[in-house]
Amino acid sequence: MKQIREILDTCVSERVLVKIIFSSPRKKSLPYRKVTLRPVLLQGQKAFQAEFQYEKKVLHENMKGSEAIETSMELILRDFKQVNIFTEEEDVQILAPKLDKPRIIRKPGTQKQKSLSHDQAKNYIVPDGTPCDFLIRLGVMDAKGKVFKKHYAKFRQINRFLEILQDALPYLPKDRTLRIIDFGCGKAYLTFALYHYLKTKLGLDVEIIGLDLKKDVIDFCNQVAADLGYETLTFLMGDIADFTSDHADLVVTLHACDTATDYALINAVKWDTKVILSVPCCQHELFSQIKNDLHQPMYKHGILKDRFTELLTDGLRGLKLEARGYDVAMIEFTSLEHTSKNIMIKAVKAREENPRAQQEYQRLKEFYQVNPTIDEL
Repeated sequence: MKQIREILDTCVSERVLVKIIFSSPRKKSLPYRKVTLRPVLLQGQKAFQAEFQYEKKVLHENMKGSEAIETSMELILRDFKQVNIFTEEEDVQILAPKLDKPRIIRKPGTQKQKSLSHDQAKNYIVPDGTPCDFLIRLGVMDAKGKVFKKHYAKFRQINRFLEILQDALPYLPKDRTLRIIDFGCGKAYLTFALYHYLKTKLGLDVEIIGLDLKKDVIDFCNQVAADLGYETLTFLMGDIADFTSDHADLVVTLHACDTATDYALINAVKWDTKVILSVPCCQHELFSQIKNDLHQPMYKHGILKDRFTELLTDGLRGLKLEARGYDVAMIEFTSLEHTSKNIMIKAVKAREENPRAQQEYQRLKEFYQVNPTIDEL
């Protein structure tokens, strides 16, 4: 293992590292199947980013050089039997099914290091450096298309949302006007992104409504839509719970507070909406309701009780949607370094009602003695 550490130290610290791939898990129970470590530039400083590939999600962790070496050693000792190290000088393969007898294979380098900039390397749907009308108007980029540094988190969030939307497009109708409703749209970065991507870039026939409680926000968004010529994008003032419509093909709700998310989901299901993209926020409803003798010692810690009830709230929402015939995935929306509210509920209508999911929902509800608003669904 001393030799392996020396190789890692040399490749990370002295050579031009392209990437390190950890594969062939030691245990079938390992939750992630592969890890890729790459050098990146973060705020102008060289760092390393580990990409953990799970079955249905990918998580990233940034670290310094010394941390990258320690993490690499830990991944070899604990998790993976094979390591492939690619530098510009040489490729090194480490086969370690038995830690005391690793096999090390060296070959001349086959790859070149690409740009270290994490942001520039990303192939965004709305790219940096190309003028985009709504991003310029909302102050995210300048007239030449350069994204302002202080708004890069918002820029990445917009593109992440569009990536998720892109995956959902096959499930939306193609023979008529798409009706989309964005509940709790706020300043409407994502609402404008929806219109720009679907109407301007893809040429689809869309009708989009943004709903919010604040009159000044609605007035501002309607003015921006008029200035940009976004003719079928409209903003209305109103409460999610009271909003009425005959149908919607896509319902979006980003950080709708507490039970507002539930009412958005209830409306979406009532309209037989094909795709729902919801990022819940401020899940306080169950905090005062939850009762369970087994978990009571944990509930005495307010921060643990708060986080647990957040997860329980979204878990019950997911099960209720499954019970109503949706395929549900809980996915990472944005990095945790920007907001802790980073779980998106992605639901696609796939079948008739699912009695098993309803039974699972009921058992959880009874076990924790709660009555969530989503029960109205």
